[in-house]
Amino acid sequence: MTDGKLGKGALALISALAVAAPVGLAATAASAYVFGNVRIEGNQRIEPATILSYLDLPRGQDVSPGALNDAMQRLQNSGLFETVELVPSGGTLVVKVAEYPTINAIAFEGNKRLKDENLAEIVKSKARRVYSPSQAEADAAAISQVYASEGRLAARVDPRIIRRGNNQVDLVFEVAEGKVTEIERIGFVGNRAFSDKRLRNVLQTKQAGILRTFIKRDTFAPDRLPVDEKLLTDFYRSRGYADFKVQAVAPELARERDAFYITFQIQEGPRYTFGTVNTVSEIPGVDAADFAAQNRVKRGAVYNPTIIDTSIRRMEALALRKGLDFVNIEPRITRNERNQTLDLTFALTRGQRVFVERIDIEGNTTTLDEVIRRQFTTVEGDPFNPREIRNSAERLRALGYFSDVQAESRQGTSPEQVIVDVNVEEQPTGSLSFGVSYGVSTGVGFNASLSENNFLGRGQQVDLSFATGSGTKSSGFTFVEPYFLGRNLKASFRTWYNTTDRLNSDYNTRTVGFQTGMEFPISENGRLEMRYKLSKDTLYDVEQLHVDAESGRLVGSSPILYNEQGGFFTSALGYSYSYDSRIVGLDPLTSYRLRFSQDFAGVGGDVKSVTSTLYAGVESRAWRESVTMLAEFEAGAVHMLSDQNSRFMNRFTGNGKIRGFEPNGMGPRDLAAPNEDALGGNYFWALRTELQFPLGLPEEYGIKGGLFADAGSVWGLDNNMGAFDTPVDDGMHIRASIGASLFWTTPIGPLRFNFAKALKKEDYDEEQAFDLTISTKF
Repeated sequence: MTDGKLGKGALALISALAVAAPVGLAATAASAYVFGNVRIEGNQRIEPATILSYLDLPRGQDVSPGALNDAMQRLQNSGLFETVELVPSGGTLVVKVAEYPTINAIAFEGNKRLKDENLAEIVKSKARRVYSPSQAEADAAAISQVYASEGRLAARVDPRIIRRGNNQVDLVFEVAEGKVTEIERIGFVGNRAFSDKRLRNVLQTKQAGILRTFIKRDTFAPDRLPVDEKLLTDFYRSRGYADFKVQAVAPELARERDAFYITFQIQEGPRYTFGTVNTVSEIPGVDAADFAAQNRVKRGAVYNPTIIDTSIRRMEALALRKGLDFVNIEPRITRNERNQTLDLTFALTRGQRVFVERIDIEGNTTTLDEVIRRQFTTVEGDPFNPREIRNSAERLRALGYFSDVQAESRQGTSPEQVIVDVNVEEQPTGSLSFGVSYGVSTGVGFNASLSENNFLGRGQQVDLSFATGSGTKSSGFTFVEPYFLGRNLKASFRTWYNTTDRLNSDYNTRTVGFQTGMEFPISENGRLEMRYKLSKDTLYDVEQLHVDAESGRLVGSSPILYNEQGGFFTSALGYSYSYDSRIVGLDPLTSYRLRFSQDFAGVGGDVKSVTSTLYAGVESRAWRESVTMLAEFEAGAVHMLSDQNSRFMNRFTGNGKIRGFEPNGMGPRDLAAPNEDALGGNYFWALRTELQFPLGLPEEYGIKGGLFADAGSVWGLDNNMGAFDTPVDDGMHIRASIGASLFWTTPIGPLRFNFAKALKKEDYDEEQAFDLTISTKF
């Protein structure tokens, strides 16, 4: 057995010797050679006719030394032979060949990061096929490229052969993986408005830090640079820098090939605001006034191309409603360099008469075509609108099903038709979440949920959740069909089973039920949901007031709870109106959400009531952009009908509304009862404010800080006579807390640590100073 590597240098040496020996000697004896026969030696698998076809020399005619050399080169370059030799012998030309061996087996050595089966899928050399040195070299280069994409640019792969008997060899790829080529530094040249640190936060690529073992975005990937350029461009232009350009990106490899230094050379340009904004029509019979009402660009606002696109979409939608085809909304911008303003004119012009011939979709192995097509308002045969095609691609990206979406058009079978090519790259859409909570009196609780947002590729959402803690168990199942009956109609079904066992109380609860509903848009930002709920809610194991025989002490719960024992059915019809500014996204830095709900119980069942809840929230990054400000307000009220009194199971507890308090840790209590159980309330309100900010650590560490302040109350009972006919204090006593949070994005998921301190509370309230949440995705 021999072990060696066959390279191009060896082939060149063999060729040179072959020419210098037989052909060269023949040329010395005579200027030409004549042969009548050809004898082939050494071939085993290759047919003589194949060799003669590569030889291509005439018999019985003069053959020059150059022609002999060309014939030998043709045989050598065929890739069929390891060595070739032409020997003139009288009137016979002897062709001596040594065929390439057959590959017996392929092996990999030295690889740890990539498994053998993964590398075997890369190489094109196969066992039981003829060994080709050029193919082996190409396979080695392909393996090196895969390692380079993983950030290991110093990886080396050498193909070697081990000769066996019967003209067979083992092909072994020796791999030296090398170290990860990390990005040691990212710098910028030409930035004045934003610091290097702020711009680094915008990029998808990150610098290496102390968590480099877990963070893969700090490895150099050339295909990531165009994405970073677009992110920088979008960042600047959305902040008024209309002339921003990335002039050059210079990645520099360190001499040791273990680190990269990347420099972005940029040109910011001036920051513009909008000047005059007009709408004109260049189409006879079309009034511009109606379209001007759809404009959302305001004079004096900072330039943002997103706002312009939004206004154009609204005008195009109006044109469709009016039955106007081939209307093009052309934004014409005039720069005023002196005062750094942009005058904007929306011009209604007649567009080219081009129709969509068809929409071709590729790349979706799981997601059904219909899920993708329903994001396109344009179908085959409709007038072609390039902007609407781009907007459809943005809607596809927003689904979260795809890591990349590209929509491009090309000419169809005629100049008046186009074909839209949609290429998608799918990504995981399922998530596995784990949660941990801790309370002074409740101990540690755990929860897990399994969800899939693109079930069976149909765009359906399925959620399955389980939670257990100190005395609590809950489970639930949710199914959502976002396009019921092929329309923008969201159908949902939810079922649950929850129990509590002595959770900060001397009673147990159980609730089981289901809810089904339909949700649909009623305005650009608003949606309306109609639903029906049926549940059975049970309060049990409430201990009656009595004197313990052994201790002689009074024990038991409030008579309010004792009299509310038992199970009762709630059958309710309800509705919710929600408003979300993110649907249109006029302001990328600030978003608003509003939700108002009412449920009317009494469609059968045991309960007759009206339950109303309100939620309003705002999130803004308008101050210094890296700082996020959040504010949320919630309120609710239960109004009983038909002279019924509210029960604990349909009152509000305030759980999770104000940080710093245990579950069932605040609200009205019967202080005359020995256990002072929480009673809940007919009303609640809660105000939560939060500030999230960087801590000065490198962004790639994924660590941020936060401060919060909460306030609220739970109050109100229909029957407030407690133990020994003592009135229960069910007044609206304000609770307030402050605290700090630590956010850490880790490889196992985002962690949140909350440290809270109750500033205003009642003596009987139960505090919770710390809690932790964790979630991860698959």
